[in-house]
Amino acid sequence: MKSKLTEEETNAENRSHWDEKMESWKRALSQVVDLKGKDAKNRKEAEFIREIITDIHQRLGVSLSKSLPLLIGMDHYIQFISSWLADGSCHPADILTVVGMGGIGKTSLAKYVYQLHSFRFHKSSFIEGINARCNEQFNGLLDLQKQLHADISKKISLHVNDVHMYTSKIENELARKMVFIVFDDIDSLDQLDALLGNKGLHPGSKIIITTKDASLIKRYTLYDPQVQPRHTNVLLNCLCEAESLELLCIHAFGSQNPKEGYKEVSEKLVKYCDGHPLALEVLGKSLSKYEDAHEWEYYIEVLKKEPHSRIIKALQMSFDSLTFNNDKDLFKHIACFFVGIDKDLTETILKSCGIKTRFGIKNLIDRRLLGIGWDNKLMMHQLVQEMGRDLVRKESVDKPQKRSWLWCHEESFKVLKHKKGKRNLLGLALDMRMLEKKKCGSFTLKTSSLRKMDNLMLLQLNYIQLKRCFRTFPKELRWLCMRGFPLKSLHLDLPMKNLVYLDLSYSNIESFGMSYSMAPPPAKRQKLVGSCSKVKRLLGSLKILDLSFCKKLRNISGFLELPTLERLIVVNCINLIEVCESLDQCIELVHINLSYCLKLKKLPISIVKLKKVQTLSLDGCNFCESQIKMCDTSSSDISVNSETSSSTIINALPCDFKFFVSYLPSSLIVLSLANNNLSIESFPRDFSCLSMLEELCLDDNPIVSMPNCVRSLPKLKTLSMENCEMIILIEHPPCTLRVLSVGHGNTSLRKIKFNPEMSPINIDGPWKLLSTSSYEIDGMIKIQRLAHVEEKVLHILGWKNLDFIKERRLKTFTFGGSDKSQTKMYNEFGIFSTMYHEEKGMPNWIRNTRKGPSISFSIASSPKKIKGLNFCCMETMHQFSYDTFVLPKIIISNVTKKQTWIYNHYIDKVKVGGKCLNMLSHWMFGPNEMTASDQITINVTQRYYNQQFTKKCGVIYDDGKVEEEDDELASSEKEVSFKAFSQKNPRILGHASQIYTWKLQHEKTTTRDIKMDTNLGHDPAFNVIRGKSVKKLAKKSSVGMKSSRSEMRNTGRDDKDVHLRRQAISREQRNRNVDKEVDARIDNFVKLLIKPTIFLFTWFLLKRLTGILFFFYF
Repeated sequence: MKSKLTEEETNAENRSHWDEKMESWKRALSQVVDLKGKDAKNRKEAEFIREIITDIHQRLGVSLSKSLPLLIGMDHYIQFISSWLADGSCHPADILTVVGMGGIGKTSLAKYVYQLHSFRFHKSSFIEGINARCNEQFNGLLDLQKQLHADISKKISLHVNDVHMYTSKIENELARKMVFIVFDDIDSLDQLDALLGNKGLHPGSKIIITTKDASLIKRYTLYDPQVQPRHTNVLLNCLCEAESLELLCIHAFGSQNPKEGYKEVSEKLVKYCDGHPLALEVLGKSLSKYEDAHEWEYYIEVLKKEPHSRIIKALQMSFDSLTFNNDKDLFKHIACFFVGIDKDLTETILKSCGIKTRFGIKNLIDRRLLGIGWDNKLMMHQLVQEMGRDLVRKESVDKPQKRSWLWCHEESFKVLKHKKGKRNLLGLALDMRMLEKKKCGSFTLKTSSLRKMDNLMLLQLNYIQLKRCFRTFPKELRWLCMRGFPLKSLHLDLPMKNLVYLDLSYSNIESFGMSYSMAPPPAKRQKLVGSCSKVKRLLGSLKILDLSFCKKLRNISGFLELPTLERLIVVNCINLIEVCESLDQCIELVHINLSYCLKLKKLPISIVKLKKVQTLSLDGCNFCESQIKMCDTSSSDISVNSETSSSTIINALPCDFKFFVSYLPSSLIVLSLANNNLSIESFPRDFSCLSMLEELCLDDNPIVSMPNCVRSLPKLKTLSMENCEMIILIEHPPCTLRVLSVGHGNTSLRKIKFNPEMSPINIDGPWKLLSTSSYEIDGMIKIQRLAHVEEKVLHILGWKNLDFIKERRLKTFTFGGSDKSQTKMYNEFGIFSTMYHEEKGMPNWIRNTRKGPSISFSIASSPKKIKGLNFCCMETMHQFSYDTFVLPKIIISNVTKKQTWIYNHYIDKVKVGGKCLNMLSHWMFGPNEMTASDQITINVTQRYYNQQFTKKCGVIYDDGKVEEEDDELASSEKEVSFKAFSQKNPRILGHASQIYTWKLQHEKTTTRDIKMDTNLGHDPAFNVIRGKSVKKLAKKSSVGMKSSRSEMRNTGRDDKDVHLRRQAISREQRNRNVDKEVDARIDNFVKLLIKPTIFLFTWFLLKRLTGILFFFYF
């Protein structure tokens, strides 16, 4: 009985409580309705509740029931764009452009971010599929303008049918409100001008554009020349293998992993798609209906011959957007023949075919149809290449001989075998190694098969047995590649007057000089000997000659026949003995590569006469084991009519390496002498004859120190001495040096010493030895365990309460190896830093914090000058990721003074055993580099693609107040202690004014490019040399500074253009958590609608009204 009574009393109390709440909500609802000017009498309360909820949803711009889609591999992009949207910028035209190939996920990413953040702005609009709607509809652009105007304006519609007039109306609305607009798939500047105008936006507005053309946004300008758009580019790249497999499995199996028995075939499909999201989604859904792995195998084989139409259509949109037919032909040429080929070589070939490549390649890169690798080779996504080849295949599906280009070896074989070639063919490739021996047998090509191909310009016939008659070869050839050429010499009957590139690598030729393989008739021989006009007609246009890996080649002669030769590539010809003295007749020669020609004995002295040679590679020629003879032609005159054999050597002078160097061309910019067994004694006293040299490679030589002659090179920028196992000391390199590569195998190296006046340089070296006392880089970097640093020094740096991390251990990775030890303090270029694992967050004395990878603040007024600041960022891993962090780049900008400091830590990676890493750094500044009212922005940028993101960052600056709190004696002791710590590395530590900045002139347009590449294992510098240089302009100080991973430069941004704050905000507002920003915005909105006397009550109602609606009425 007691329990029942108690339950009834409780229910009664609850009903009474809810009744009171109902009455209060009814009164509040009436007040709200009165404020909106509506009559609440004789109407159901549910109608008013629904109306208010609808109004709230419209004002917030987001549905409460809406769920965000799952985007695989997009977390880092979402995090960066979210930070950009919340950076507080008041720029009048803040635009972010998402660039990528078709189907890469631009629209999905933009839609996700829009749904996530649109409620933060007064008005928002998402205009989807702009280019398609403009092309498919008669008034497509006008309809888009109407949609945009309706989204950002209170007016329902305007009776305007002129695009220019509607643009003016849109410009007026954009100037009045803080808006967030996404323009999806912009293809031309006209579309952007019509939708956005040129007058600028309301402060705080944000525009996101998705496009396939990276150059589009660079051409967008405002009417006011003093205020130009602030551009931020996000380049979307393909997914990595793990992400690709996950996306495929979600669509094919409904899970994150493949079914049993499908793993191998799933990996094949992932490799075929090459990280393309749309292809993975489309093929995953298509294959979900197949329940046998063998059916998957069959499907993949069919795809290789006939790509999926939906994927091709998405990719072809970028191709169709190309304006000029020249660019389209260029794309087809590259897709069929030149993927993976050097860019410069490709340009040389295609220019001779009448194709303009300079701007054409740039246009293809802008539309993400083409890329250039770190080694200057042309790169193309596999599916994009398939799309280009499919365009050619559609010229004639069933009859390959009617197409313009034949790249498929099987089809080329059939066309040549059955002599079906026609005049329409422009290019043909056949490599017999790519065919099955059973199908082709012992095939010998009859050159008559090429008779009808009059317009053929590109011909590849690799490892094919040829008959001797070459007269029927096409006369318009520009590129002839015959690797594995079976004959002993090249026959003169071969028509080569238009040939630009001749590739005979891996061939059986024994000499090159246009000599007959069979003795010609005497009359014909006499005719050729007396004149070189016939020879000039043969190779008068040749620019590139490649004879690499011709193991039987003994001599090269006949350079009189090659007046336009620019590149001579003769690598690894192990039996080559001599190079003809007529080499100096190739006056256009720029590049010579004779590397690993082990028996090379004779080179002409006349090589010094070549005025245009820039690159000379003589790696592995054994200078110290065999004396090369220099051929002196000064005492003899070699005429065209001379019957002297081109191999005759006149006054051959044996010489050592010292003599040889003196006869090198003075025009050289790059000289490579790797693996030549050169000792210190082998080098001359100076390299004064090489006054133009900028790059010198001495890898794999038994030198014990840097040769003295290197110091005499006045323009040397890059010096490489990798794998010099005996090297101990590198001392006083040239002051012009910017890159020093000593590799990771130089374990004997103990010291590198620079001149004090040197500018900072990049160093690639054995960093794993930095933890030992036996390795020193004078003026470069100092490392010390944090536990061994004096407390007084830490106090001066402002590092408090760090005892808990001193004994922690973490594993650091550099390019030379790894080191696992206790927490260390690093001092590079006056920047002190340390890293540690802490899940709870950053130190509590870091007062000004913010979520995301950027923070902005204004220096408060103070009688003291800013001496430095402490910055801390918290790096976090995504779910299912590893615990190895890549240290990010930190960029500090004084927007007011237009100065920027960029810091790249020399440590590459850190393994902390958890999902969170704190990176703390102390920056010292000069007396006037940061003053009161200066606007400061700090950005954390991931150096290359990884699975981490910056969760939070914080900053606190030192204005000298800490020292005021201490007595004079204590301060004096700290200064002495700090100087003692700094004395071991005087060019790093010391006064803050030694941190130089590079003050550039004002730039109208500011651009930030965020590149995230899933295909590269290193940072966006394409793996060239580890480390970043710190550039300096000021040369006043006598103390030089160097750093392997620090960089200083000025971005030249206008102080009105970059990261300006509206007003200086109070300390409490700066400390407010970003999660409360939404409530703050809604709070401001309520203040505008509700009278102050009922503010608190009505605000309580609006926040809980949605929940009450479902409780009482639904």
